[in-house]
Amino acid sequence: MIGQPRPAGRHRAGRPYTLVHRRLWDGPARDQAERLNQAHPEWVVLYGTGSRRFYAIAAWPAPEPVMVEDPTAEGLQDRMREAETAALLRRAASAPGPARVTSSSERARQRPHLSGARRRAVRPAGGLPYPPEGNAA
Repeated sequence: MIGQPRPAGRHRAGRPYTLVHRRLWDGPARDQAERLNQAHPEWVVLYGTGSRRFYAIAAWPAPEPVMVEDPTAEGLQDRMREAETAALLRRAASAPGPARVTSSSERARQRPHLSGARRRAVRPAGGLPYPPEGNAA
């Protein structure tokens, strides 16, 4: 090819318009992700064509985002179930126990008394780390 002229490419000026076949990368895996997404409305299921991995993001309110991933759809389903179970266990552990009525004398006995220690009033911060809205600084 060295020293020979190159043929004109299809994107060069003066070339007629040609149809290009659109490729659908990883069609079966994308279909599996779509089926999982429909079967589990509490999750958003995606398939990454670049990473070739399945991802699921929890759609329920949580203190921090919940995201799981796996190279197979079946593995992702298992990880989704594990994350749901862990969230239920966390929620059950953080739920307050049964209310217990205590008398004021019992509460005083439970509270440690620190001699010489005083509580200080909490004061607001002196200034904002940024200019307040409406003022041009």
